[in-house]
Amino acid sequence: MNHWQPLLISPDGAEKLHRQINADSPLGVALRAQIATLENMLMQPVSVPGQGEAGGPEHTQHKQNYLGINLAGRFALITGEPRYTDYALALLNAYADIYPSLGSATSKDSNAPGRLFHQTLNENMFWLYAAEGYHCVMPSLDAAQREYIEANLFRVMADDALKRHSRDFDIVHNHGIWSVAAAAISGYALGDPALVEKALYGLKGDSESGGFFAQLSQLFSPDGYYIEGPYYHRFALHPLLLLAEAIERRQPALKIYQFRDQIIRKTCEALMQTAFPDGVWPALNDSSKTINIRDDGAVIAASVCYSRYGHHPQWIAVAQQQQTIWASEAALELSAALKDAPATPVDWGSVELRDGPQGAQGGIGILRSGAENQAMALMWYGQHGSIPRLHSALNHGHFDGLHLSLFSCGREFLRDYGFGRWVNVEPKFGGRYIPENNSYCKQTVAHNTVVVDEQSQNGGNSLEAEKRWGERHFFVTDNPAGQGMSARLGGYYPGVNQQRTVLMLNLPELSSPLIVDVFRLTSHEIHQYDYCLHHLGQFVRTDTSLHAASQLTPLGEGHGYQHLWDCARAGMAAGDSALFSWLDGDSYRTLISAFPDGGELIVARTGASDPHFNLRNEPALLLRTHGTQALFASVFETHGNFDEASETSLDARGKVERVSVVSHDDQQTELNIFFAAQRTLNVRISNRDAPAAQDAFSVAWQSASPLNIPES
Repeated sequence: MNHWQPLLISPDGAEKLHRQINADSPLGVALRAQIATLENMLMQPVSVPGQGEAGGPEHTQHKQNYLGINLAGRFALITGEPRYTDYALALLNAYADIYPSLGSATSKDSNAPGRLFHQTLNENMFWLYAAEGYHCVMPSLDAAQREYIEANLFRVMADDALKRHSRDFDIVHNHGIWSVAAAAISGYALGDPALVEKALYGLKGDSESGGFFAQLSQLFSPDGYYIEGPYYHRFALHPLLLLAEAIERRQPALKIYQFRDQIIRKTCEALMQTAFPDGVWPALNDSSKTINIRDDGAVIAASVCYSRYGHHPQWIAVAQQQQTIWASEAALELSAALKDAPATPVDWGSVELRDGPQGAQGGIGILRSGAENQAMALMWYGQHGSIPRLHSALNHGHFDGLHLSLFSCGREFLRDYGFGRWVNVEPKFGGRYIPENNSYCKQTVAHNTVVVDEQSQNGGNSLEAEKRWGERHFFVTDNPAGQGMSARLGGYYPGVNQQRTVLMLNLPELSSPLIVDVFRLTSHEIHQYDYCLHHLGQFVRTDTSLHAASQLTPLGEGHGYQHLWDCARAGMAAGDSALFSWLDGDSYRTLISAFPDGGELIVARTGASDPHFNLRNEPALLLRTHGTQALFASVFETHGNFDEASETSLDARGKVERVSVVSHDDQQTELNIFFAAQRTLNVRISNRDAPAAQDAFSVAWQSASPLNIPES
């Protein structure tokens, strides 16, 4: 074929990859692993089933088949092995035989179905993988073979996408990135510039209502943060990078890697910067609790960014943590760098990422401390992750402004529940989102923030939530005592203003940073305020008198409260503080929280009003108070170690004993944190608008032995 042009692998690149197959290199390991997977596929007879349920055997087989087409095509190009070409061709012909006559599959949700799958998203994933695999074997096919596959498979898929499912094709959303990437890669493979144009610039050609450039312009903030959160970000990144690589090879004049001030580099870095030190992404918006940086999109990102944007050493550290590499031409440089690189922990440092296309819709603050055994605090104050006025599929947002997640000693210990979904487990509600995702997981009480009057923020209404976002108060990383971040919300509850400040203090006597969390709410009306905290682990001790419920009842009637069992309560007098400690893995965690106006400590647990047992049974704490205003001043201390095998427990009691609020007003909040040995740490936080970094907060000991913290 004289008109064949490289798409993702050039002939020279294929030869280099061929030489890597038996090499002692990360790329060699990755290539051999994929060849082993492909060889296992070749041992099975070609099977092309009909339509089936999401996550059912037909769904699984179609997914296996498009992965097989892709792998066989790539390795046919890399190795020249005829068996791989034959396998890819057998599958492609089998689908070409049936595809035109298939009607729409059955859909049980709002997403339009494809011919093979219950939603067009999966159809587009098939299209992208199969088109790339087909392109790799095209040089070995005659004109009749190409015409049959193209006319009966790829042309039908393109016609469906651009006509039957035009609204989904142009959707600015993670589904839309898959659709335009599939169309563009198919267009490149088929030699169809018109199809490529529609994929890049949208059906209207305006780069605004749809198309790849609209996705790059509207879904990512100037810092690279993705509107729907890390879970959907890593999913969207996979097709985004494949298409970017294809554009750079086929249309280099577009300078795709420089577009929008290198937004592709920024969004790859932003995704990695949000990850916890163990590589798992925080559960912002609808999100799994297990997806980590070994996901395909993140693995591709490491190779692409290292080769396209200079040899940033952080990508070497990322690839070491991923323990794999993209089996592609783009990975050659990273593989060579990894071969002799010393082990280096991933450390992006503390970072604030703006949200919104112009970076003006709040953001996310991340504090980190320590490279080897990192502690991390994440506070969310960006826009709601749903924009239903654009498309019904943009509905993954949670009502969790000023949410806080905490991580240390290898574990997230102040947790977000994540989504309510049994992914592709067909017997469990078809593998789709469960009803409790809306009735609990999205609700404010399911998050580590404050609920007012047992109502979710913005009334639990996405259209209302879309109108609001948080506001940065300060973000400071160079204070001698530690780091701090603060943000505000207005209008999330009518007449209530909220401000949360989180400090990460490095005290030499403590093995992990001390987290100070101050949540301030003001109003002209009396409200009930619930400061909600979610954790895992076994209760160890408290300094309050807990009264366990003799009969479990739901904590409330709606907005997620109906899914929480009311397990135990303790009354708190004004001026008191409560200590609550639990064992989490092999570390102890202790919360000490002040009650300046009195209230209740409520011990709760998920699982109420859940007849199908869809929710995980997990503990929660609610600190409740009433008034026109409220101040929740809390300290989180990680301490000690427990080893059940050796029956060893060290430092099971922390060093912080009590917290008190000295004063709080529109100018300043002042706390005293009382430690063992009669030592008191004084903390002052500015509540003024836009304080300078040096004035944002101060920390000082009020006794002797200053522990290297300067006097204020």
